[in-house]
Amino acid sequence: MAQNFHSNSQLPSDNSTAISRTAEPSYEFYSLFSEEEVLGIIDALEIRREIPLKYSYKGRGAQIWNEFYLKYLIPTWYRTSNVEIELLKNNFKYLNDNIQNGKKVNIVDVGAGNSYPVKKFIQRLNKLAKINKYIALDISDELLNLSRKNFKKWFPLVEFISSTIDIENSCVPKTLFQNKASLEIDDTAKIFFHLGVTIGNHQNRDEVFKNFRDSMGKNDFLVFTNEIGSNSRWDGNVRGGCKYHVEEIYGWVKNKIGIKSEDCELVRKYDLKTDSIIANIKLHHNYTINFNQMGIDKKIEISEGEEITIWRHHKHEMPALLQELERSGLQLIQYSTNKYKSHIMVICKRLF
Repeated sequence: MAQNFHSNSQLPSDNSTAISRTAEPSYEFYSLFSEEEVLGIIDALEIRREIPLKYSYKGRGAQIWNEFYLKYLIPTWYRTSNVEIELLKNNFKYLNDNIQNGKKVNIVDVGAGNSYPVKKFIQRLNKLAKINKYIALDISDELLNLSRKNFKKWFPLVEFISSTIDIENSCVPKTLFQNKASLEIDDTAKIFFHLGVTIGNHQNRDEVFKNFRDSMGKNDFLVFTNEIGSNSRWDGNVRGGCKYHVEEIYGWVKNKIGIKSEDCELVRKYDLKTDSIIANIKLHHNYTINFNQMGIDKKIEISEGEEITIWRHHKHEMPALLQELERSGLQLIQYSTNKYKSHIMVICKRLF
């Protein structure tokens, strides 16, 4: 059986009397999220004891992610490669060769973030006059604004479209593919990107894959990247996003929800139930989280010692990945790994 490793752990208190605390989400919390999103957070807290990671990219969370990316992921003189950029470079010929002769392609970047991962890929397509338009999609308006700023600086003559979307809950709207003049749906082939290790961060990967499948046409590709390997063999050493991004999210969630730092700790561990590495807020006291804005009046009771998941990551092993794709109506047609065999790029088509 896999062992759980914790970091930043503390010994439990010997206090026999449980002290109860109340948390009131901040004004900024309610300004960041729609009523539907607040209800989604309440539902996830109540049922799964989770604040889904996707919500942490809103507001200042967008800046946290961008700063993490620029500091730890973007190629520099001392870090010459980036996994997604290298894998896209290695798969450019395959994708380019499979674009219909004489045709252009629309790039649909789901979870676009700051758009850095696709920059060189689009640069090469643009030189071949094969890029029709770039569609940036993200749950965060702040990240979409950053994407627009970056993209228009790099490619001022390429059409840029953006829209907020939660790919876990909805398909890509077909209206994004309408021609402006005729309002007819543009049948230009599309490459859907879902880069980083985003697929491994989703709580419901099956639903994400199904939503991609239902967004795609017969000439479209889905391209995504993720880590590969066994999650249960995690050695407990925190690095990369599990260290730096998690630490920032931990502070962000405590601040927005209203949990005091002295009342909790950050715990990272392997979760057998979801076969994922997770980061949790562990509470040292009984807590009542009181949601009382937007016409919502809901109290969630969380007991001392309970944990709230704020970050998750699932690595894929190939047999399980193939099963996930098949049951979602997708067909793997090409894949490759980086030189360390730590990450994979998968290219899929829709099954008909």
